[in-house]
Amino acid sequence: MELRQLRGFVAVAGAGTVTGAANTLGLAPASVSEQVRRLEDSLGVALFERTPQGMRLTGPGATLLTRAQGLLDHADEVRRAVTGGRRRVRIGALEMLAAAKLAAVVRRLAERRPDLEVEVRSLTRQALLAEVASGELDAALLLDSGTRIGGLGFTPPPDMDFLDVGEVRLYLVAAPDGEREPLLVSPPGCSIRLAADQLFGARVPRRELTSIATAREWTRQGFGRALLPDFVLEADLASGALVPLDFAPETDPASGAPAPPDSDAPTLALRLVWLRSRETVLRDVLYAMSA
Repeated sequence: MELRQLRGFVAVAGAGTVTGAANTLGLAPASVSEQVRRLEDSLGVALFERTPQGMRLTGPGATLLTRAQGLLDHADEVRRAVTGGRRRVRIGALEMLAAAKLAAVVRRLAERRPDLEVEVRSLTRQALLAEVASGELDAALLLDSGTRIGGLGFTPPPDMDFLDVGEVRLYLVAAPDGEREPLLVSPPGCSIRLAADQLFGARVPRRELTSIATAREWTRQGFGRALLPDFVLEADLASGALVPLDFAPETDPASGAPAPPDSDAPTLALRLVWLRSRETVLRDVLYAMSA
């Protein structure tokens, strides 16, 4: 086995497709496919099932995945010992969290571990989870809910663990004299959109906008109400540009009867996620980030 073959294998396992892995590694898809093929030939087993939906790990592939990242981590440790290089920690976050929350996590890590070189990346949640699964990121900061990864309504890759390092409170807001309809929402897949879908379902009129920032600005201008996170609302709530609304029962458009109410907006978890198979090598870093 060659290290580059293992990196290609881990990237494909994390992304679920050769193309996604190639994008992560900065290689041509044909190169990644060849790495996986050579690794399978050297081991004499099939590591993936090729399906129309992507690459699915076989039993031997799943067994290798639990050990491959450890081999890559060990190789990186040997390289640093020989070259005297600093240990690099790669942290990713959703864009809105990178701007509002990640700086504090990075500062805490730098204060407690000045020997580390910290690299920060801002990505969508799907890309974050894929890069954590492939080993391209050591950990990621995202929003979620519940007692498992994906409680907000998305499907995480296997073998991930998490630690909640804070909370984000959500407010339903509108301009003081603005319209209360429609509900202004961000695109599908956005964490705040997922929370809005869970809270309101499909029972209220809504208008889909391009981002949380756009929803906030349209709400300020009185074009509707929006469910928004506390860290984008502090100045608006303090100035009175936006006011919080009660989460009163809505009317079901089909029957005209009041829909079952949700008494409070959800409080989302600020969640740090990492690959469980890498926890031993990352434990000191995760502690410094979260404690």
